[in-house]
Amino acid sequence: MTPFEEQPPEEAQEEEAPAAETPAQEAPPAEEPAAEETPAEEPAAEEAPADEPAAEETPAEQPEAEAETPAGEAPAAEPPPVLSPKERRRRERSTHGETRPTRSPEERQAERDATRAAKHRRRQAGRVRARARRAERAGPAAPALPEADGSPAGRPKVRQGIVVSNKADKTITVRIDIARRHRRYEKIVRSSRTLHAHDEGNQAQEGDTVRVIESRPTSRTKRWRLVDVLERAET
Repeated sequence: MTPFEEQPPEEAQEEEAPAAETPAQEAPPAEEPAAEETPAEEPAAEEAPADEPAAEETPAEQPEAEAETPAGEAPAAEPPPVLSPKERRRRERSTHGETRPTRSPEERQAERDATRAAKHRRRQAGRVRARARRAERAGPAAPALPEADGSPAGRPKVRQGIVVSNKADKTITVRIDIARRHRRYEKIVRSSRTLHAHDEGNQAQEGDTVRVIESRPTSRTKRWRLVDVLERAET
């Protein structure tokens, strides 16, 4: 057999090869079950409508909660905040009355003067009433008349002392000894002071115990006068 005659069988084999390969190329039909799996996923998509009623249940519950609150009653109000006394007074002043119009400095000064005058009148009237009440409690008092020698009205002070000098004319120097108990320590504290008294007849001598009384000023330093000599000095 010549080589040319052997070629036809090779062509026949080549033609048969595609025929044999066709089943291999028909693999896509074997993958059809994978495409059929998509319907299996459809129930998952169909489950979404089943969830929708659950979402719709929340709006249905809200009317029930609103129905619990009576229509006539308002919601409970929050308690007022606790304010300090200073802040409370500030708020009371801010809401008290109406704001006054702007005033000039002269008007403000005039208002201050009027307020002071009214307060002065009230204080003066209160003093008069207090004085009257004190007079009622004290009872009727004898009228105070001035002394014959011109001493102050009322009860003039009387002191007893020892004459330490009579060198000046019609004037004596009297030492007044004072003994009193200390407030805290209760100890007797002794002190003395001197004063000048008017002696018209030069009666007192040094060392005499005399009594003087308060009188009108007869000189720059004399505010007292001699009443009498109680005891003469020993010679």
